Amino acid sequence: MRPFSYVSAPDLPAALDAVAAGARPLGGGTNLVDLMRADVERPEALVDVTALPLAGVDELPDGGLRIGATVRNSHLAADKRVRSRYPVLAQSVLAGASGQLRNMATVGGNLLQRTRCPYLRDHAVGCNKREPGSGCAALDGVHRGAAVLGTSEHCIAAHPSDMAVALAALDAVVEVQSVRGTRRIPFCELHRPPGATPHVETTLAPDELITAVELPAAPLARNSHYRKVRDRASFAFALVSVAAALEVRDGRVAEVRLALGGVATTPWRAREAEAVLLGAPATEETFRRAAAAELEPAAPRPDNAFKVELVQRTIVATLRQLAGGRLAEGGAA
Repeated sequence: MRPFSYVSAPDLPAALDAVAAGARPLGGGTNLVDLMRADVERPEALVDVTALPLAGVDELPDGGLRIGATVRNSHLAADKRVRSRYPVLAQSVLAGASGQLRNMATVGGNLLQRTRCPYLRDHAVGCNKREPGSGCAALDGVHRGAAVLGTSEHCIAAHPSDMAVALAALDAVVEVQSVRGTRRIPFCELHRPPGATPHVETTLAPDELITAVELPAAPLARNSHYRKVRDRASFAFALVSVAAALEVRDGRVAEVRLALGGVATTPWRAREAEAVLLGAPATEETFRRAAAAELEPAAPRPDNAFKVELVQRTIVATLRQLAGGRLAEGGAA
């Protein structure tokens, strides 16, 4: 590990000053410190933000929730309001990592974890995320877990977060602060697709710090679910995942939110599928058409082509579960 300086920020202004001076914020460290040990991340300074007053889950006037950036993942999943109003979020958190890591990891840190494949750590081969311009070894190498949506010739790594998939479906808003002031970012605008600069993963400025995530009031979210398909039951990234919320009235889809994980370079809001679903009969035929529309632009590689069908089946299964007995007549498979 390379030398670096460390300071624990006593308050938010001190943390913002440190970040403006080039320090990297440190929460649980479950990703950042790991990558420092692998000589992938090389910060010259760290500012510990865990003492800041950002560890609460608070009510908003509209009935939504404000989640502080240093809330531990395990605390978020256990919050009764999250579990009752936004079950998809609680389920996504519990599907991520291990119990030990959830006890350390923070909400802000989860959103800023690196999008990565095995080659990020492999200094013997090219990785445009680790060393811009060095190439993407995954294109013709090991890419079973790679993305099929939002990729470029420079990177095909799949975004790893489970929580972020749920937040994308819930229309969350990210609050960020700097010494210049505060701004709010719609969640689906926080992460950047790789394009020609895969090492630039978010729309944050270098001096900005995530301070909170806000969930708008959403009665629809009470009927929501997170479904994750992976190689083993715990401590594994998603091969595919689906975060969905659904309301069916009179046999038709009245409202729907849908996001995908494990298949895209960012937390993927399934806008095309939502457009097909909205107002259509709540049948498995409709669910299949919507899933197919979302995956139409997929660009799989030989070893991850299975994800295209797998995520479509997972979308259908998740929507079927949420529709329950409200499937339109004749809609059962």
